[in-house]
Amino acid sequence: MSAAGKKVLVIDDEEDIRKLLKTVLDKEGIPHVITAGSVAEGMQQFREQQPDLVLLDIMLPDGEGYEVCRQIRSISRVPILFLSARNEEVDKLLGLMIGGDDYITKPFSPREVAYRVKAQLRRSEYLQPDAEQDFILEAGPFVFNEQKAELAKNGRIIELKPKELGLMKYFMQNINRVISKERLYDVVWGEDFIGMDNTVMVHIRRLREKIEDQPSQPEYLITIKGLGYKLMIGDR
Repeated sequence: MSAAGKKVLVIDDEEDIRKLLKTVLDKEGIPHVITAGSVAEGMQQFREQQPDLVLLDIMLPDGEGYEVCRQIRSISRVPILFLSARNEEVDKLLGLMIGGDDYITKPFSPREVAYRVKAQLRRSEYLQPDAEQDFILEAGPFVFNEQKAELAKNGRIIELKPKELGLMKYFMQNINRVISKERLYDVVWGEDFIGMDNTVMVHIRRLREKIEDQPSQPEYLITIKGLGYKLMIGDR
């Protein structure tokens, strides 16, 4: 489904911001925008409209956006982008820790918000399984639990950061297939690859340090020179 067929819910107590985002998203090809000005209205709209993405203010008249995020995360994995005047690192970390996918500080560029929305929608197309699919991915010694966002190797939980989880999930969805750095960045970061070669390499190295017995001589996460990487499972 293209972005034009997606629904976005904007929860913000400032009417001007709701109208602005609705207008900009429409111009950027996302015409289905629902708005709400409070926690109660936002959750009601979420349950009734079942949006594909939520833009969420933190300071609302009847509560905090953090609580809305927690409620949504208990029933859904749709992307949540925080919008807030709070720009302290602790606020951003809290938003991401409780399930937010991005954190945008006010004042913001409306077009940048629209770009981030489209990037998250594109990313969710790859990372969110269909409702009929199981939440468990298995590949060799690895088991990935999507609901818990956990990876286990031979029954032992491996602590991974969000981008490492995203990489491992995508590799496990594409066992023994070569995946380019550009494709990995597009899927996991949800952004265009331009100039991000080193970012992918660093995260691959860190992932190997956690899943391989000998990271310098990887058994599973293999580099295919000039092409990319693949998760090798089965016959060598």
